[in-house]
Amino acid sequence: MQGHSPVALSQAQSDIESGQVLTSDINDGTKNRNPSGIGFWALVAEDYRTHDRDLFSQGFWALFWHRFGNARMSIRPRALRIAFSVLYRVAFKLTQWMSGIDLGYSVVVGRRVKLEHFGGMVLAARAIGDDVLIRQNTTFGVTSRHNLGKLPTIGDGVDIGVGCAILGDVKIGKNAVVGANAVVTKDVPAGALVGGIPARVIKTGFGGT
Repeated sequence: MQGHSPVALSQAQSDIESGQVLTSDINDGTKNRNPSGIGFWALVAEDYRTHDRDLFSQGFWALFWHRFGNARMSIRPRALRIAFSVLYRVAFKLTQWMSGIDLGYSVVVGRRVKLEHFGGMVLAARAIGDDVLIRQNTTFGVTSRHNLGKLPTIGDGVDIGVGCAILGDVKIGKNAVVGANAVVTKDVPAGALVGGIPARVIKTGFGGT
């Protein structure tokens, strides 16, 4: 997947490299925040290819409804959007029940993201970059109910192992690898392999930066 990364950076990677998150970068749920430069159906087709052209892939459908949830926000005026919003909310809940994947449309998601396998995925990130691989039983979220706005940012080309928890306002650098069952509560450098509870750097220069 990493070999297909475009020259342009995703929003997630741009935020990591700039060291700041602009207000305009945060998805407040009122705008279409699908990746720019590609239409909805072309994006869906790319997601389909990313998921090995498997129409029954739960990860593909979780992303489809995520993309749909964003695309509907381009419909104006709001009254015309109501039916699409109802459809999205029903489909989102059915996707949760049937695939075990929770990916709300307010998470900014880049291109060619692959949700490998299914089940136990709660992906409450601030942003996920391009060419990211996420495996089952993974949690992105907050460290406690007192820090509800502090969510992780996943950079481009990140490879996330089975059973990981990435919590709080942490940045996972480009092409980093998060080992199975790791609990990440601190920033991960680009190209680093991390593992353990709590996660620590095991190797640097991993995956190419």
